[in-house]
Amino acid sequence: MPSVPHQIDGPVAVIGDVHGQTEKLRQIIGQLARLPDVQRRWIVFIGDLVDRGPDPAGTVQVFFDLVKQHGRVTWVCGNHELAMMGSLKLLPSPEYIDYASRWVHNYDTRSTFESWGAPFGDLDALKQAIPEQQRAVMADLPWAVEHPEFLFVHAGMDRNLPFETQIRILRQRDYSLTHPPWLYSKDFILLGAPMDAPVPLVIGHVPVPRVQSALGMIMTDTGAGSDGELSCVLLPEGTVLQSQPEIRQRGFSMDGPAPPPPPRRPQVNKPWWKVW
Repeated sequence: MPSVPHQIDGPVAVIGDVHGQTEKLRQIIGQLARLPDVQRRWIVFIGDLVDRGPDPAGTVQVFFDLVKQHGRVTWVCGNHELAMMGSLKLLPSPEYIDYASRWVHNYDTRSTFESWGAPFGDLDALKQAIPEQQRAVMADLPWAVEHPEFLFVHAGMDRNLPFETQIRILRQRDYSLTHPPWLYSKDFILLGAPMDAPVPLVIGHVPVPRVQSALGMIMTDTGAGSDGELSCVLLPEGTVLQSQPEIRQRGFSMDGPAPPPPPRRPQVNKPWWKVW
């Protein structure tokens, strides 16, 4: 069972990849606090709260503060959280997955170490610096959050695999995979949701110029980790909030499921978990 809620319903505010931009996140939270229905609205973080930006530790603390103050808050695991927790040896991963060698030097992690007061590259010091409760939650995040009208998953789903096959893997969280594509793939956003997806996918991971809906997906990462603004999407309304309030994005139109792909050759039956 994941450490945070993985099944929710009702109105939602989904926040794109924060990447340590605590001040941008506080701007979004301030706008959410003024909503008339905020008390019954879920706040969903789409993943990647850590790395890149100046204050990953502060961003994570904001999440925990929201849990105490608001309650209806959850967090989808992103590839940065997975790699970080794997590097700290807090995941039930096999020995052949060397998270540390790729995370420390390839994920813009310097600000993560600095914000928790650990020397850059010292994984033991970082592990000790992160409060125990935060470590426990971050090491057990859901790979997807389910809602009757949406599915929240960091990078999306494979268009060419059955939805039911993939949601079962997401629920089980197969830590034997070196790069779980639902957290890592940059191709899913180009191809669209599975043709049998019953609900739109809400994703982050790949920055887009503005929040948009296409191919059965709602894309929420508007580049806060670099030079972009942090975006928050109110669902089901389709209203977009941004961390710089004077920059307004009008809502977007929900386009429904992705169009069907070209016919494929019949495949030989194989176990549901064989995704290759």
